[in-house]
Amino acid sequence: MTGVTRVLVVDDSAYVRKVIKQILTRSPFIEVVGTARDGAEALELAEELRPDIITCDLNMPHLDGVEFVKAQMARRPVPIILLTIANEAGEQVLAALDAGAIDFVQKPTALATEKLLDIAEELIEKVKAAAQSPVRERLLRSERVATAVSVRSSRTPAGRVDIVVIGTSTGGPQALKEVIPRFPADCPVPVAMVLHMPVGYTEMYARKLDELAALSVIECRGGEEMKSGVAYLAPAGRHLTLRRDEQGVVRAQLDLRPLDTPHRPSVDVLFHSAAEVYGDRVLAVVLTGMGADGREGAAWIKAKGGSVLTEAEETCVVYGMPRSVVEAGLSDQSVSLDDIPQAIMDRL
Repeated sequence: MTGVTRVLVVDDSAYVRKVIKQILTRSPFIEVVGTARDGAEALELAEELRPDIITCDLNMPHLDGVEFVKAQMARRPVPIILLTIANEAGEQVLAALDAGAIDFVQKPTALATEKLLDIAEELIEKVKAAAQSPVRERLLRSERVATAVSVRSSRTPAGRVDIVVIGTSTGGPQALKEVIPRFPADCPVPVAMVLHMPVGYTEMYARKLDELAALSVIECRGGEEMKSGVAYLAPAGRHLTLRRDEQGVVRAQLDLRPLDTPHRPSVDVLFHSAAEVYGDRVLAVVLTGMGADGREGAAWIKAKGGSVLTEAEETCVVYGMPRSVVEAGLSDQSVSLDDIPQAIMDRL
């Protein structure tokens, strides 16, 4: 990372503003250029200071986090990271992400205590990642009406795809809302998805995605038969794996193990199990996200003869996970987010 990222901190608590500023200035690559008490003041300061990144509390007087994100994105799109209380109203968090916020970090407590320091590493890493985020035209893309793509099967039966597995993280809620609603209702294969999200949000997100999509979208509870025309989202806090039972039926399984993965659910764990069950009939898709989750799983899929698509850098909110797969030589094709649904369907 080169240069210094200029950050505006927004929170109605003076103590929280102080602690967040202390956390961020631990990094020599981050400068806190200002602090604001609410969304209304933040709009003024954002215009005056022109920060690179904004961290923003969700619940504030006068102009809350959701309304601030909407107003700021209408004025000048800036990467915004929300700070939320654990298990805070998921509707607000999802609404702010829809409005243009790129990610969120959960405060460990609603109280103004030193426990806020627990989020230091996560917050610094997300600010660094957000500094690389291309926010241009994201709102225009998110407002586009989704049109289902057609299935154009040109492969022989021996080369067909029997499952699509998707992994994503930062920017994933927005990316999946652009991809999944463009799948046809009669999608000929099941879709299994891992999205890095805190516990308490994936069930609500799956319901929202289901409202937008032609195919059915559900959060996995464990034991579901993998059926065509259904997209299965891993629940936060548990790994999603696939297993073939004695009758030959592939079912979803949920587990806390392995415990040593950076994320639970893990994209690597899902991809690995899909490769073991479906062999060369797996199509993996790695979308926007921080880190390298999905790289090892993509290697398993490629070793079994499957295929891997990655989101192109120009449309990623954070070009981390796709980059790790591309640089490892595991990507068959890098595709812009707009073109990913058709690229998937072309391979079915």
